[in-house]
Amino acid sequence: MVAQVDNLYVRLRLWKLWSRLVSYALFEGRPLTTKGGWINPLVFAHFAIEKRLPQLRRVKRPVFILGTGRSGTTVLGIVLSMHREAGFLNEPKALWHAIHPKEDLIGSYSRGVAHYRLGEADANPDMKRSANRLFGAYLAATLSRRVVDKYPELIFRVPFVRALFPDAKFLFLVRNGWDTCHSIEGWSNRLGEQVADETHDWWGVDRRKWNMLVEQIVPEHPDLAVHAGAMRGWTRQTDMAAVEWIVTMREGLRLMREYPAEVMRVDYEDLCRSPRQMIQGIATFLEFKPDDEPFLEYAEQTLKQTPDKQPFELSPLIANAFGETMTQLGYGDHK
Repeated sequence: MVAQVDNLYVRLRLWKLWSRLVSYALFEGRPLTTKGGWINPLVFAHFAIEKRLPQLRRVKRPVFILGTGRSGTTVLGIVLSMHREAGFLNEPKALWHAIHPKEDLIGSYSRGVAHYRLGEADANPDMKRSANRLFGAYLAATLSRRVVDKYPELIFRVPFVRALFPDAKFLFLVRNGWDTCHSIEGWSNRLGEQVADETHDWWGVDRRKWNMLVEQIVPEHPDLAVHAGAMRGWTRQTDMAAVEWIVTMREGLRLMREYPAEVMRVDYEDLCRSPRQMIQGIATFLEFKPDDEPFLEYAEQTLKQTPDKQPFELSPLIANAFGETMTQLGYGDHK
């Protein structure tokens, strides 16, 4: 399924296919765990040109989907892309790397130093100008009025993003921790591979993302920091995924307190249980025009409930933190 477009998408709103294909070919880039990396030099050459041209369109109220990967962020982005005003970028890490060269956690485009967190002070005038020119070029190329950018790790960079786009809106997607961690494990087992002497999987090149998570984010959490030494040697995907889920969910809850007018919590289970109602609420929060029936119909037909995954054996070092986070999110009995 190229550019995450299915037959229903094309049938309900054929002209939106152009936006998805332009996003996929010219702006998103290909990370190392996908095919088609040959296109990346062309994408970066395109970005270099756009950064030198005048801004083609003003970027108004861009939308960023945050959370833990494998929690429904992609399907939410695809649903929002059906709205007549929106263009959707699915993890445009190449674009963000063109804005800030030290943001690549996976190692798709750089093996140098990277920062999990980026703050307001990291957004210099050149980056702000580049971000607005690149996103403005995207809006012009896709004939869109609003950008919807799904990049889950931006949850640790919200002050940076707000420095670039002060009127940005954020959707914090929440999903049951058991389901999310099972999905991460399945993704890594399915798509992870050995390339020469390197391992490429959910955790990037040779555990690059995992190592940075343990070194840069885990120390912010006292109940996890005491186990950081042991975590460095972990290999079980579900335990590693649980740590990522814990710190990400805690970050999202903090952002909701700090930026109540800019951050909306979206529960994946509610989204699938009542898609029309939830999507209408999201559209209202984002200030999208609500009278868009193909958009709402696509949401109803695409968002489907799935059976809950069973709990798995969890390292006792993080069991309490995992359970407490589940309770904070309102999942009740987490056992």
